[in-house]
This record gives sequence, C-alpha cells and structure tokens, in this order.
Amino acid sequence: MIASIFYFLAFVSIFFAFMVVVSKNPVHSVLYLILTFFTIAGHYLLLNAQFLALVHIVVYAGAIMVLFLFVIMLLNLNVDKEPVNTNLMKFAGAIAGGSLMLVLIAVLSKTSIMLPAHPANTQIGLIKNLGKVLYTEYNLPFEIASILFLVAMIGAVILAKKNPHTT
Repeated sequence: MIASIFYFLAFVSIFFAFMVVVSKNPVHSVLYLILTFFTIAGHYLLLNAQFLALVHIVVYAGAIMVLFLFVIMLLNLNVDKEPVNTNLMKFAGAIAGGSLMLVLIAVLSKTSIMLPAHPANTQIGLIKNLGKVLYTEYNLPFEIASILFLVAMIGAVILAKKNPHTT
C-alpha cells in the first residue's frame, strides 16, 4: 500500500516538475511548482516526518511561491516582447543539457546506496518528539532565536517607516 502511494506521488511530482519546465505561461509554471511542492510534502509524510512536511508547505508553497507569483504578475511578461531563440541557441542548450545528463549518469553509476535493514528510530520526525526536544534540550537557543527574529522584525519596520522630517 505504501509503495503504491510512493510511486503515485513520484509519478505526479515528476509530471508536475516537467510541466513547470515546458509550460509557456510563467504563472502556470509557478502553479505547477506549488503542486510539485505539495507532492514532495506527501513524500515527507510517507517518511513519517510531519513537521518537515508542514514546514515545507508553509515556507515553500505558502511564502516563497506566493512571492514568485506576485513578482511574475507585477512584471507583466508579454510573449510579444520575448526574444526569439535561434536554432544555434537551442542546439547549444541541448548539448549542455545532454552533457549534464551524461555526467550525472556517470556519477550515479559509480555510487551505491546502503540502506539499513531496520531504521534506528521511526518516531524521530514526529512533531510531538521534536517539540519535546526543542523545549527541553534546546530551550535557550530557541528563545535566543525568537528574540533575534523579533529584533529583526522591529528593525525592518523602523527602516521601512517614512521619516516625517524629510517630507
């Protein structure tokens, strides 16, 4: 059952990643990339890493990709103004991509993956266990990081605020 879900998610994520590359509309590419991130979060859930899946969705699909989408929409990219690629440029791109693929195949053919027979701790990625470790062993660094983020946020607000004396 788990293997079939894995293969389904793998196929869907590869399909959406392919659609990111071949889509002519940049907004559609961003939307396909968001869907790819959701399928990768599904892989994290299969690995029993709920916290990593949630952070992946919140940070990548929720923040960064929305920022990309706004930037693309603000740029107002028109197909009419897009430069036309010559056949020489397409050929050079195909040669470069093929060379990269050959290097990757050569490197991956020389590697071997050693998987343990039984995972050491299957409960390591759970949010409950991560919170327990975060608030006991790493409480001081966690609080220092939160103060650092608060100071950075206050500094950004002060820097973004207009000076009333310059108007």
